[in-house]
Amino acid sequence: MRALIWVFRLFLFLLLFGFAVKNDDVVVLRFFFGAQWQVPLVLVILLFVTIGVLIGVTATLTTLYRQHREIGHLRDQGAAAPVDGRGRAPIAHGPDLPETY
Repeated sequence: MRALIWVFRLFLFLLLFGFAVKNDDVVVLRFFFGAQWQVPLVLVILLFVTIGVLIGVTATLTTLYRQHREIGHLRDQGAAAPVDGRGRAPIAHGPDLPETY
């Protein structure tokens, strides 16, 4: 299995390397106020892929952090919940619900 993973990594590297070699043309990025930047196309693609990955990781981490805080808050509330005679919190409350299931 390890050899198969390394073969896949080698194939992916060669594929991306070939893509970079084939796209070595210089492109001109024009900014505001007449500013220009001449760079190889592969660097422009790499830059924007990196920016996209950073945005995705940031969005994921903020969601995970929020969920982690919410889980901690719910655990704190669960520790303070009333416990019935058998040593566990009741499952549901209400006039038409049975006490236990």
